[in-house]
Amino acid sequence: MSENRPVTEHPDERTWIFDEGGVRFFLLTGDEKALLIDSGMKTRNAKEIAREYTDLPLFLLNTHADGDHTGSNAEFDRFYMHPAEGVNYYNKNGTKGDFDPVWDGDVLDLGSRPLQIIEIPGHTPGSIAVLDTVNRRLISGDPIQRNGHIFMFGPYRDMHAYRVSLKRLEGMTDRFDEIWPSHGDLPLPPSVIPALYEEAGRILRGEAEGKDTERFGNRITVYNTGTALFLCAPKEKDGEA
Repeated sequence: MSENRPVTEHPDERTWIFDEGGVRFFLLTGDEKALLIDSGMKTRNAKEIAREYTDLPLFLLNTHADGDHTGSNAEFDRFYMHPAEGVNYYNKNGTKGDFDPVWDGDVLDLGSRPLQIIEIPGHTPGSIAVLDTVNRRLISGDPIQRNGHIFMFGPYRDMHAYRVSLKRLEGMTDRFDEIWPSHGDLPLPPSVIPALYEEAGRILRGEAEGKDTERFGNRITVYNTGTALFLCAPKEKDGEA
C-alpha cells in the first residue's frame, strides 16, 4: 500500500470519500458498476484502494485534468473525461492514456444509481460536475468551494466562463440538497453558488481588494471575498463583469 494513504469516510453503504488532507476523490457504487470520481494527488493506488470496498466493474471519471485529480490515472487503461480537458491533460507531465468522452447531459448509470454530467467550464475548459440524482448530491470538483482555494490563473482558466457556469448551476439547485467539493468544507449548501457568483463579479468589476503574491513562479492576486480564496491573474482586476 502507498504511504500516502487517504483518510476514508463512508457516509452511506454505496459511497466512500477519500481525503488526502488537501484534495478528495470519491468512490460510488450501484447495482452493476463502480465509479471513481478523480484519482487523487499523492495517491498512486486509488484503484487498489477502491478494490478493498467493491468487486464490481470499476471505472474512472475525472472532473478535470489538474494534477491533484489525476494521481492514479495510470492504473486505468481508459477513463472518462470531457474532451475540452484534453489540452489540459496531455500537456501536463507527459500524461498518457485514452479517454472516453462525456458531454453535458450524459448519464452514467451504475445500476439504480444514475449520474448526470454537467459542464461547468471556467476553472478549466472541460470541468464537469456530477449529479448523483438518487442521493441529491452534486460532486462539483474545484469550482464550488468554501474555505478553499479556487485557482483562476494560468492557461485554460477564465473568470467570465466560471460565472456563467455558476449562474447555470444556480438554476439547478432544486435538484440537489448538498454539494461535495474536492477542496475545503464538505458538505456545502446550494446557497454557496450565488455567493461565489457575486464574489467573482466583484473581482471582475475591480471592486474586491486583492493581495499580490507569487504561486508556482507566477505573479497572482489573491482575493479573500468571504467564501473562498480566488487565486487570479493580476489582469483580472481590470476586467468587467
